[in-house]
Amino acid sequence: MKKYIISALITLLLVGCSAQKQTYTKNANGLIDVNIQIDGAAVPYYAPLYLAQEKGFFAEQGLNVNFYYASAAEIVKNVGSGNVEFGFPNADPVILGRANGVPVKIVHTTLQNGLGSVIFKDNSGIKDPRDLKGKTIAITSYGSPNYIQLKILLEQNGLTIDDVNIKIVGTGAIVNALVTEQVDAISFSMLRTYELRANGESVSEFRSNEFTTTYGNVVIVSDDFLNENPEIVDGFTAALNQSLAYIINGNLEEAVDIAIDNYAPNAKSGREKFVTIIEDAYVNGLWQSDDTAQYGFGYNNPERYTEFINNLYQFKLIKEPYDVYDLITPNGGPHE
Repeated sequence: MKKYIISALITLLLVGCSAQKQTYTKNANGLIDVNIQIDGAAVPYYAPLYLAQEKGFFAEQGLNVNFYYASAAEIVKNVGSGNVEFGFPNADPVILGRANGVPVKIVHTTLQNGLGSVIFKDNSGIKDPRDLKGKTIAITSYGSPNYIQLKILLEQNGLTIDDVNIKIVGTGAIVNALVTEQVDAISFSMLRTYELRANGESVSEFRSNEFTTTYGNVVIVSDDFLNENPEIVDGFTAALNQSLAYIINGNLEEAVDIAIDNYAPNAKSGREKFVTIIEDAYVNGLWQSDDTAQYGFGYNNPERYTEFINNLYQFKLIKEPYDVYDLITPNGGPHE
């Protein structure tokens, strides 16, 4: 059943992956309209993209960016088929899609580490990954990055997915499933660890980047779009880099306010929480790394991506490894 569901995901990724060439002309404001699909829903965590639009960083590059939202698998499919120019999913489904012939490429590794985490209550008796044996763990789907990372965590600790009880719970209900102890743990986003602790829950976690190479949100385009419109891709990533630098250099609260006021009004009551989480998790970690210090924001590390591909092959999540430069551009960010 699990193999069937992963096969269905791959089939979904392959559907409609015949991109059609499009000519880009300027709109009435002298800008080129492009679209990006973002993973999930509008939240302040995507502040660098929203800020780039509202502060005019995209406009300085001749672009007007429209924002849409979808699941990661849908994003990979839509970018590969040319339905949208840019995508912002987690890296995992991009690697799976590329392995199955979806013509997409990572042009900017915005999050330099993965967001995945296995989260559990401190009173659950779980102290070590081996304590997960026999526990009920919630995931959102068998095709989700967090399911893949859970499999790797278990196998690195002498267990298999058959040693735990998997329960599928929707994105909107998975955190509550842990809080109400319907499950013993959830394999989801480490951001929920921050949020649960802010709400008074005593929880701990096993972060995915502590046991495997993984990346969070990345900017992707189709091979055809990159080949035919490199100046648009460069302009997009240059504006995103300008936005990241602006936020990190003391303007985080302004960025969160712009995100909430213009894109995520439902987050208004949690404004302070988002400021704290983004400062701790993103400014001091996910957006910056040793690689970005040396090469700039969005750097695509070929050695780490090769390791990422090989891990997925080792755990039989892709049929065979492939050349890392089929997946990434040489640097990330503006390129020659």
